[in-house]
Amino acid sequence: MALHGWFMSENDDKIPSALSSEPLSRAIGERYLTYALSTIMNRALPDARDGLKPVHRRILFAMRELKLSPTGGFRKSAKISGDVMGNYHPHGDSAIYDAMARLAQDFAMRYPLVDGQGNFGNIDGDNPAASRYTEARMASPSESLLEGLSENAVDFRPNYDGTLEEPVVLPASFPNLLANGSSGIAVGMATNIPPHNLDELVAACLAMIKTPAIDDDALVELIPGPDFPTGGVIVEPREQIEAAYRTGRGAFRLRARWETEDLGRGQWQIIVTEIPYQVQKSKLIERLAEVIQTKKVPALADVRDESTDEVRIVLEPKTKNIPPEMLMGMLFKTSDLELRFSLNMNVLIDGRVPKVCSLKEVLRAFLDHRQTVLCRRSQHRLDKIAHRLEVLNGYIIAYLNLDRVIEIIRTEDEAKPALMAENWAKTDGAAAHLTEVQAEAILNMRLRSLRRLEEIELREEREKLQAERASLDELLASEPLQWKFIGNQLKDIRKQFGKTTKAGARRTGFAEAGTAEEVPIEAMFDREPITVVLSKMGWIRAMKGHNPLEADVKFKDGDGPGFALHAETTDRIVLLGANGRAYTVLGANLPGGRGMGEPVRLMADIPNEVEITHVLVPKEGEKFILASSAGDGFICAAEELIAQTKSGKQVLNVRAPTVARVCRKVDGDTVAVVGENRKMLVFPLDELPEMSKGKGVRLQKYKDGGLSDLRSFHSAEGLSWKDPAGRTRTETDLGDWQAKRASAGRMAPRGFPRDNMFN
Repeated sequence: MALHGWFMSENDDKIPSALSSEPLSRAIGERYLTYALSTIMNRALPDARDGLKPVHRRILFAMRELKLSPTGGFRKSAKISGDVMGNYHPHGDSAIYDAMARLAQDFAMRYPLVDGQGNFGNIDGDNPAASRYTEARMASPSESLLEGLSENAVDFRPNYDGTLEEPVVLPASFPNLLANGSSGIAVGMATNIPPHNLDELVAACLAMIKTPAIDDDALVELIPGPDFPTGGVIVEPREQIEAAYRTGRGAFRLRARWETEDLGRGQWQIIVTEIPYQVQKSKLIERLAEVIQTKKVPALADVRDESTDEVRIVLEPKTKNIPPEMLMGMLFKTSDLELRFSLNMNVLIDGRVPKVCSLKEVLRAFLDHRQTVLCRRSQHRLDKIAHRLEVLNGYIIAYLNLDRVIEIIRTEDEAKPALMAENWAKTDGAAAHLTEVQAEAILNMRLRSLRRLEEIELREEREKLQAERASLDELLASEPLQWKFIGNQLKDIRKQFGKTTKAGARRTGFAEAGTAEEVPIEAMFDREPITVVLSKMGWIRAMKGHNPLEADVKFKDGDGPGFALHAETTDRIVLLGANGRAYTVLGANLPGGRGMGEPVRLMADIPNEVEITHVLVPKEGEKFILASSAGDGFICAAEELIAQTKSGKQVLNVRAPTVARVCRKVDGDTVAVVGENRKMLVFPLDELPEMSKGKGVRLQKYKDGGLSDLRSFHSAEGLSWKDPAGRTRTETDLGDWQAKRASAGRMAPRGFPRDNMFN
């Protein structure tokens, strides 16, 4: 398929010669590649040298052009974003303002680059006010990024319409890329760099200057990890942090900082004082409230936001029995009180090549940039000194020949060529000609300056400039001197923004994550006796105390009694469905007994068509015999019946029309099985396998019908049941019914219940 610039004519020979044809795949590929490169280089990835994207660089440069210094006045944000859009960044003003607002947020930037006045958003996630309502100026760190911009420290390029010029990169006196971090998504690649402590970054840079061959692991000794503006605690193992900085990819586990507040009389509550980076406090509160509502953390009773300028989130426990560490451990798993902040140091090297860099490579890119900036600023100063020395030499000649200079200026029509053509006497007696620059400077001199034009002052200034030129020449010729000078500059930055300052102290701490302990249910609730009632229609409730199970209980119209059993609030209550799945609800989560209860199918995902066949409270160490209507079964430990999710746990595998028929606690060494055909079989318990789930083995063989009931008993005590008259009958001589498992058995003894159930 071919693509033409306009359209395909009926006659190919009539297509204008200016049109071209190329395959569609190549045309789309080339254009998409152009778009991808533009996104990577001009939008998403920061420059490793100054750590800025073009929009941030243009914002700071425009504020400099507006003379919005940190000590000056504020200007409307709308004016700033308008200048950025009109002069340098031809994109939406809202995008520019959002980028500028983030530079002013102290909860987003470790070292804010913009000093904002007004509502620039907050940690709750509220948006900044409109640009017409806020004002801004540069913050102190911005001056350090822009220092030397007027001294030819970096290259400039034309802006988008060619009417102005903008810097390609900023001089950047400190490693802003790591200090403030960066994030962005490009085409086929992304970057995510956390903020770090500037004092530690300077220490690492000084170490690299002293020992260029230093490795990443040694740098991690100086930069132990990120330093987030919102604080928190990093619990990532040290070896994982080292690997992340070594490869440029990894993640950091970041937790909220919390403390226990004693309320007296054994009561306490948890106070969260710092939340993880980039977590909106309002969304965090909503998530914690959802955790309480869904009872994912039953031990949490309430959450309150008492924050002012400082974060203060109050977490109230439901019981004082649970240790605070266990409660927070559960909340770390189920909420944004803990998150993983990914590290992907994908940056532009020299502003052109995207690369995933290690910690050392990023710092090396910054230091190499600083060396280039130093050399360019030094050369610029040398050029200024050369020009000034040339002018000073001209002034000295003019001072020595002042009368002749005045005469030429008064008498000559073209004074400049005359001054340049004259042979002027110097102090040493030699003759010299004035250069064009010197002649122009003499002509531009004011008359009142002549009284100050003293040779001694001129010579002193010349000597100082010559000494400065000599030191600059020495600096440019010696790389060790250059690195020493850069080191001194970094030390000055450390004094200004280091750990001795209020904003420079480390905010994010380090701790061991610890092992996640299983929290016992007993620790979450006060243990209290309850009577659980489940109606035929599936409404469940828990009445306080152990009431008689035969007591009359009110039900909804058309409903009636189903199951009743004694339990405790700390018990896990298992409901076994006819589909062989076990569903678990917690006794403490059951509705009270004053009303009619709630549908149990809202607490567990039990299908409407599935009948609940058994309700039990499995205890640790107990075992149960599970059997299907087809006569297959096995022994199952109590722990295997407890499900961890609302959807339950498949324990007994059945296929329709077969259903789960029996679930009996093991109490003895022998099993008695009776079928719907009234045949009974007795065999040793050890013939049944113990399984966690499955179909099981054949218990009894049937020609017609299936399993009716079973029970386990002690052979020495005999098998008991109630006869039709309600009397308990015990049979100790069971030899007629004893056989191997999976036998057909014999007809039940005389007096066995007509419903074929043992009790």
